[in-house]
Amino acid sequence: MFPGFTDDTVQFFLDLRFHNYTDFFHENHDRYVEVVQQPFYALIEDLAPTAQRIDPLMEVRPYKCLSRIHRDTRFSKDKSPYRDHLWFLFRRAAQPREKSVFLYGEFGPDRLDWGMGIWGENRELMDIFRKKMEANPAGILAMIDDMDLPERRMGLGGNYFKRMAVPPQIPPRLARWYTAKDMYVGKVAPEYGWAFTDRLAREMKKDFLALAPLYQTLQGICDEME
Repeated sequence: MFPGFTDDTVQFFLDLRFHNYTDFFHENHDRYVEVVQQPFYALIEDLAPTAQRIDPLMEVRPYKCLSRIHRDTRFSKDKSPYRDHLWFLFRRAAQPREKSVFLYGEFGPDRLDWGMGIWGENRELMDIFRKKMEANPAGILAMIDDMDLPERRMGLGGNYFKRMAVPPQIPPRLARWYTAKDMYVGKVAPEYGWAFTDRLAREMKKDFLALAPLYQTLQGICDEME
């Protein structure tokens, strides 16, 4: 059971932020495993049954779900070799990240976030989702309303087409969903202190389950695309 992150987790990330070079990380590798990797693994293991309840095909092995601490600097002006935060993704095993729907969580010294989304723009998936909205706007709107996002302090994010025409049968409250290039539904300003207690896992589980119908709808579209 995940008891929460510790001040040592945050301190390691801060130390790495100000000593972001290979020698420092190698000298502190055991510390990284103890205060960062192991707590993230514990959180992933605690959330795994919920993730597989949403999708039995979900990959839940911690080392497969957790992001690498090493940054890919090949196409970045920032050549810092290490991240000062980490995230995890629950998605279908062996499914390409760019064509998957996933549950996610993220933690670092100045960030705490979780939710569900797709990775980057996926025009094919979103076009099919738009067709589903056009065919059954009331049903899609009911699904979104049932998630009770404002009460859960969750919101839709992503990028949007500015000039996309919205069909007349699409209700105004669906317009933002309809014009999305990509999407994620994330927690809005969660209490940072939750990260240091077992409440974090409990809040994530509740929100993941609330998002399950949307996950299953979008994953069903991915299945159609295959």
